[in-house]
Amino acid sequence: MYKYNDFDEAFVRNRVAQFSAQVARRIDGSLTEEEFRPLRLMNGLYLQLHAYMLRVAIPYGTLDSRKMNQLAMIAEKYDRGYGHFTTRQNIQYNWPKLPDVPAILSDLADVEMHAIQTSGNTIRNVTADHFAGASADETVDPRPVAELIRQWSTDHPEFQFLPRKFKVAVSGAKEDRAVIKAHDVGLYLREQNGIIGAQILVGGGLGRTPMVGKVLKDFVALDDLLPYLEATVSVWNLLGRRDNKFKARIKITVHEHGIEEIRRLVEERFAQVKPAFGGIDMVMLDEIRAAFAPPAFRSAPTEAFDTAYANDPLFRSWANTNLAPHKAEGYAIVTVSLKTPGQTPGDASAEQMRVLAGLARDYGHDELRISHEQNVILPHVHKSDLPEIHTVLKAAGLATANIGLVSDIIACPGMDYCTLATARSIPVAQGIATRFEELKLEHEIGPLKIKISGCINACGHHHVGHIGILGLDRAGVENYQITLGGDGTEDMVLGDRTGPGFAYDEIVPAIERILKTYLELRDSPEETFLMAYRRLGMAPFKAALYPAKESAHAA
Repeated sequence: MYKYNDFDEAFVRNRVAQFSAQVARRIDGSLTEEEFRPLRLMNGLYLQLHAYMLRVAIPYGTLDSRKMNQLAMIAEKYDRGYGHFTTRQNIQYNWPKLPDVPAILSDLADVEMHAIQTSGNTIRNVTADHFAGASADETVDPRPVAELIRQWSTDHPEFQFLPRKFKVAVSGAKEDRAVIKAHDVGLYLREQNGIIGAQILVGGGLGRTPMVGKVLKDFVALDDLLPYLEATVSVWNLLGRRDNKFKARIKITVHEHGIEEIRRLVEERFAQVKPAFGGIDMVMLDEIRAAFAPPAFRSAPTEAFDTAYANDPLFRSWANTNLAPHKAEGYAIVTVSLKTPGQTPGDASAEQMRVLAGLARDYGHDELRISHEQNVILPHVHKSDLPEIHTVLKAAGLATANIGLVSDIIACPGMDYCTLATARSIPVAQGIATRFEELKLEHEIGPLKIKISGCINACGHHHVGHIGILGLDRAGVENYQITLGGDGTEDMVLGDRTGPGFAYDEIVPAIERILKTYLELRDSPEETFLMAYRRLGMAPFKAALYPAKESAHAA
């Protein structure tokens, strides 16, 4: 894990001191809210429906026990005893008091964390594959590159007032677990002819105009990667529209100018900026890589795992859903679900954070990850320790065996917290999870990704859900549109809208009809919902959703 050097420490402390003075001026009235707004947003502080919200960066989703324990302390001391993990691998505190924010930022700095550029028209928190450094299908660990990009982009003088926010994601595995094609810039790290580099995609994004990222450059060697990114953001910074914030993202720029013209301009700009780097970026990358050396994996028998798997049905169910293959023999990747049916997706209490910190320290080589799917990962766990880990998780209410199933729902905060939201997301997610817990159909249905957004901004990634739900306001009434067939992997596809939306009290029964139709029509239990939808198309699901309309049409 990357450790702050003297420059990092001084930089973050100076920002804390600067913002502390700005908060004091806001409190004493020297700054109006209008004047304070851009200053607080530069430091991750939002004004939500009921209170301020502080968004803390977790770069590329990587934590250790010390950081997680500090996040727990902050939740308990300054908030209401919990934090909310987001689809950008951040954590949000929904109830901080403005006078306490400087102290929170100082406490974060104590463990090499901050809230810089988690808001505003800047390059946001760099995200990555949450199995980075551990997954069996990984070619290149993306974390050193993600850290290099984080250092380059933080307080970059040219990129502090971009046309809109800018999001970067990095992956180095065969399977895309970082939704690369839905980002302003996505990087697939890979090896080509013995050289490590990246395929660069540009212009992806969701929101009111969802688009799949396009290939800007098929392969850029690592020693050209940072100047190529600089050239890309620089071109957009000049071309991007500032007359209409809804058309300011780079996806619109790419759409309006065409990928070929954008590529030409980036190559031209790259030739100008490349000499200015002089190789210092590669020196930095070498230093960063040393911080991400693999842990000392141990060799030990796995009989304890095998025995528990054979004899304990609860453990077996959890292992079947929540474990993933690890690159090291005898190890597994553990995904801890923050999606217990009936609970708020992505929320963890301070006590649960401490439990996770302890498990990482005692059993997981002191590493944790946050996934964009709002769960917590123990990336390096020897199988012999899994029965004990499962016992601890059960006691903490964290042993839900549902990763990748119906109740493992991505949901934005929605109208319960967000000023932009037009409908509730959290109660819908809770309602779906609870209903399918009652029906006992979750494991029968199998792999399924439900994603819910409370407004058109799509923070819940509904466009790429196998089942996507978008909450809107229709004349003061919540209305939920459904999309089917979305996919956020390397084969990214945007979902198809089924038709008219559903009222709040109709949306859970609507999802139930969709999934019962799938169970009736699938070829076999091995045919997942997404596979069945691609084979069957929209028609049978639409008929199940709108039976009266379909019958009238047939008549």
